[in-house]
Amino acid sequence: MSLEEKLISKKKPTFPISKSLENFLVKHNRSTVIPIFYNDLLRFQGSVSVYDKNDEDTLWVRTFYNEFERKEIDLSLKKIYTLLHSDGNENTIPFLNVDAIDFCTFGNSKPFRIKVRNILNDNFTYFYVKKADASRVYGLELEHLLSPYNINYLVYKDTLIEEHISGIPGDDFIHNILPKCTKSEKAQIAKEFVKFKERCFIRLLGDMRSYNYVITPIHDFDQIIYKIRAIDFDQQSFEGNLKVYNLQFLKENFKMVEMVGRKLENSSINQYKAEERSYIAKRMISSPDRTAQLINCMKNDTISFPENVELLKKHLIEYVHDVKFKDNKNMGEILETILEFVKRNYLDISAK
Repeated sequence: MSLEEKLISKKKPTFPISKSLENFLVKHNRSTVIPIFYNDLLRFQGSVSVYDKNDEDTLWVRTFYNEFERKEIDLSLKKIYTLLHSDGNENTIPFLNVDAIDFCTFGNSKPFRIKVRNILNDNFTYFYVKKADASRVYGLELEHLLSPYNINYLVYKDTLIEEHISGIPGDDFIHNILPKCTKSEKAQIAKEFVKFKERCFIRLLGDMRSYNYVITPIHDFDQIIYKIRAIDFDQQSFEGNLKVYNLQFLKENFKMVEMVGRKLENSSINQYKAEERSYIAKRMISSPDRTAQLINCMKNDTISFPENVELLKKHLIEYVHDVKFKDNKNMGEILETILEFVKRNYLDISAK
């Protein structure tokens, strides 16, 4: 049994969208009527495997539908594209083409990836159609609220629409690009990895194996700055083992962890962790109502098993020596306790 199998003991079920979460999504313009659902896309007639440029199986298959259904599906997907990117303005629909509808056979969510191309200039982008899952929705919204990045998504009934997050898959970057980076670039990536690791740990986003995040190079004057973003939010506040939320215990990240150890002193690592906690605290303070509303939804929702909640409470008490976790009844209350601790610590430091 691998380390990940020991840490992640059970396949996570899909948790339904509660009424309170649905009301939150409506209030914050995350919900709108869409013309097609996830289950509609499952009616494909056939498929072929999709290979990458090195002729390796990507674990995606390209789907095919009968001619009548494909026309209807294409039009519906174009309408969803306009809802996601232009508030439903359908004037651009004649200039859009659905080039591909791919289905992923790997992972929990089994998403559809839609490739939409503008026929006037051949620019294209992707979006994803997934089965709506409360854990994933909480993860997306927490990413939007607490990370440096905005997230664009829509939920309607049992279907979730997610925008594509651009970047180089972490596993591809680690194996093919990281060895070619300069010493200064590796030091900058190490810094970013520490901050990303702290961000995931604090907001309880689990299972950040290298293929669940992307690394994006940004050209800045005479250097390249690398940013790291999560792309899979399925394991938000579900697992009981605290190590699942700590990137350093996942074997796919070992090369990154080793690089951090070589490039950064402990004092620098602690500094970058403190910077990320301060950033999260500032984000909470700048949008207190929305954050509080989301946490209240989580506190009144079921997004994990009772045994996971009890185990995580035990691990957190051992880790931070704070008995406040003992009274927490669910994952929402645990996350609230962590975030309140981060915010309180920031305010105490700022007051000095």
